[in-house]
Amino acid sequence: MSPVERLKTLLDTDRLAVAGALVAGVATTESLVDATGIERRRVLEALAALGASGLVEVSESGHRLDVETLRSIAADLVDPDLPMDPAIGFGMTDEEREVLSRYFEGRTLTSVPTSRAKRLIVLERLALEFDIGKHYAEREVNSILGGFNPDWSTLRRHLVDEGLLDRDHHVYWRSGGRVAGVYRG
Repeated sequence: MSPVERLKTLLDTDRLAVAGALVAGVATTESLVDATGIERRRVLEALAALGASGLVEVSESGHRLDVETLRSIAADLVDPDLPMDPAIGFGMTDEEREVLSRYFEGRTLTSVPTSRAKRLIVLERLALEFDIGKHYAEREVNSILGGFNPDWSTLRRHLVDEGLLDRDHHVYWRSGGRVAGVYRG
């Protein structure tokens, strides 16, 4: 059974309710009936389907949600080769898009390059998210950068240090970088 087929087992409301009740720990059939309010026959049917998909195990003490199986399914569904979102490369040269593709999965910045030259390419791309002439409160800057990477404070500091953003009393504005669609030459 594929990981997706196994997860589809949870698309039934009875099965989902039973699985949800099992999150709290091992439970007997009777305690699942009480916890879910579902009649015994339907709880048993849900347990059988969940057991067949490997999501629930039966022991002497009762039924147990197999968390390791859920983790395994999640790991199988992760796409480690998610390509960079094409919008990330907009306004960048072919060489810069190649560098960006090493550090972005979708629209997520997976790591900040240690090489200054590569880091500048990433930062120039991030600077394009800020409108020229507009002032941003620090929380707005954090929100924009947090959409790319949870370490928004490091990104914000790099942008200021490299002269792509300026700040004064927790107010930021774009002070460098290129205009989208215009290449350096």
